Amino acid sequence: MDYLEKIEKIVQENVTPRCFKLWKEIDKRLPNVWQKPTSSTGKYHKKLDGTVPSQAEHVYEMLYAASKLLSIFNTEKKTPEADKIFLAILLHDSLKYGVLGTRKHTDRSHDKLAADMICQNKDTFLKIFNEQQFEVLTEMVRFHSGRWSTDVTTKQQFSFSSKSPETLFIHLLDMMSTADLIQTDIRS
Repeated sequence: MDYLEKIEKIVQENVTPRCFKLWKEIDKRLPNVWQKPTSSTGKYHKKLDGTVPSQAEHVYEMLYAASKLLSIFNTEKKTPEADKIFLAILLHDSLKYGVLGTRKHTDRSHDKLAADMICQNKDTFLKIFNEQQFEVLTEMVRFHSGRWSTDVTTKQQFSFSSKSPETLFIHLLDMMSTADLIQTDIRS
């Protein structure tokens, strides 16, 4: 299965043309880790059959589920609000194998690395988002690991109550994919 083709198709169907163009440029500059496993040790992210999905399969599952659930935010596809959710999913694990993509094992601070990368390129993102949308995009990526996120100081006291609903949404999609709980159009 070519998950990269499926990712491109579902993104193009759901984001604005400006966002799609931006995504294509970003993807050229990111380390190509699409075929690497979501768990470098094979201990986590296991499917029912015991296999560990690729980064591309994991991201596709999240994109697919998000495309079916945009209405919970009263969001239509091909709007800046949809762009924000789709870009967060596309970028959330983009630096999972480090900024160069060459680490042997996944980087535990990949959430912070990716969010910091977004912040370093704020002017680029502000071409398609307003300031508030940009802040939420950054937050979704920074805290996609929930209480295990790098920038959480007290794991036991972490709460999504001070975060945007979309941040919780990205975390839930990530956890559901990790636990093999998302069914897509690709049936086993």
